[in-house]
Amino acid sequence: MKQLNRKNTGLEKLQPIKVVQFGEGNFLRAFVDYAFHKLNKEVDFNAGIAMVQPLKDGMVNMINDQDGLYTLFMNGIKKGEKIQDIELITNIVKAINPYTQFADYLALAKEEELQFIVSNTTEAGIEFIESDTPDMQPPVSFPAKLTVLLYERFKHFNGDASKAVTIIPCELIDYNSETLKKYILQYVDLWKLEDAFKTWVSDSCTYHSTLVDRIVPGYPRAEIEEYNNKLDYQDNLIVAAEPFFLWAIEGGDALKAKLPFDKTDLNVKIVDDIRPFKMIKVRILNGAHTAMVPFSLLYGNKLVMETVNGDFTGKFVNNVISEISETLDMDKNEITAYSEEVMDRFKNPFIKHALADIALNSISKFKVRVLPSLLGYYNANNKLPVNLTFSLASLIQFYKGTWNNEALPVKDSPEIVEAFKDAWQLGSADLVVAKVLANTDFWGEDLTKVKGLSEALVLALNEIEENGIEQGFANFSKQY
Repeated sequence: MKQLNRKNTGLEKLQPIKVVQFGEGNFLRAFVDYAFHKLNKEVDFNAGIAMVQPLKDGMVNMINDQDGLYTLFMNGIKKGEKIQDIELITNIVKAINPYTQFADYLALAKEEELQFIVSNTTEAGIEFIESDTPDMQPPVSFPAKLTVLLYERFKHFNGDASKAVTIIPCELIDYNSETLKKYILQYVDLWKLEDAFKTWVSDSCTYHSTLVDRIVPGYPRAEIEEYNNKLDYQDNLIVAAEPFFLWAIEGGDALKAKLPFDKTDLNVKIVDDIRPFKMIKVRILNGAHTAMVPFSLLYGNKLVMETVNGDFTGKFVNNVISEISETLDMDKNEITAYSEEVMDRFKNPFIKHALADIALNSISKFKVRVLPSLLGYYNANNKLPVNLTFSLASLIQFYKGTWNNEALPVKDSPEIVEAFKDAWQLGSADLVVAKVLANTDFWGEDLTKVKGLSEALVLALNEIEENGIEQGFANFSKQY
């Protein structure tokens, strides 16, 4: 079987780079890259994408080995019938690791047709690191890397406003574009860059907050032979995703003109306010995902579908969604319909979504996706939500790193992993909980001040340690 590359597929002509993308992982390849691919096919948008690897370790070598080509399988159920659409994505021009190819990274700033910057560096990616400097090759944080790139473009084109870019971050944090812009301007001030650049970055470049919604399990490792049998080439970068697609972007007529998604059949909504879309999606879909991961892994499950189809774990996820739904100030019928749709998407028989894959950066995810629902429920009802509280206890247990003498798939920053290691070395559940809840770097506030939360988590952790997840939850829920 032939290797997938441009020569073997007759796709040697490259599109001009109109998009620089920070992130090369499964989600962006199945979502943003697919969206621009659709624009190219259906509207002749003629946009090539240059990927930038945000971290030292990543996938750019694998991507370049296939000349940026990969296959997207979209699997799901539509009107009761199983469907599978297969699309060869062809718009990735190059992938760059700025840690080893810094000159190539800076060269992207000089691309004549560059119009868009997109990103998905996880919730932890949009951060301000004061020790970043403009002469680092590259700086550590994504906003600092982007500031360096923008400054290079500003200098190369002599501050030409027509060469400013449209910045569309896809990280799942509130006000993602406003936060990114704030940090860029902080770097401008910190690095004492000229006022003209600050004006260009602030006024000529535009920033658009987003909401992204698509479940992307990624590489279908367990079924890879079955997937490869449907292709006439060898693809090491296959991505599996559900058919459901929603991209809500804040913007007006100018952005609609730049991104003519209305001429495609893709569900891209350019709207004045994405907050209603974001609230229901982040709280219910992402919140349920994040809440189920430690709980279900400790129970012994490996997959999302396995979790929601299980009698015990499926009921737990349903109850988590019910508690979350109570905190949303939206039309109840709309919430119910979306919740039912989410459970159907979780049950998609084509998607083998590994819980371990969702576990990446679980602390920052819990802070953004789940904690507001837990605290919102408490504030509204003057009592703790049973399922969300037990989920937080499961998260703390998960970050111990082992369970039943086996390693758990904890994937987070070294600082967070070390902080939990220190906490668990204290021994007793009450000391562990006190140290974890008081860590404002985790939660953005001191959670020991939430009345009754510490006591509930100590009880839950003791039950988990002594009786396991199922019996532990049964005993815990009797007292709450």
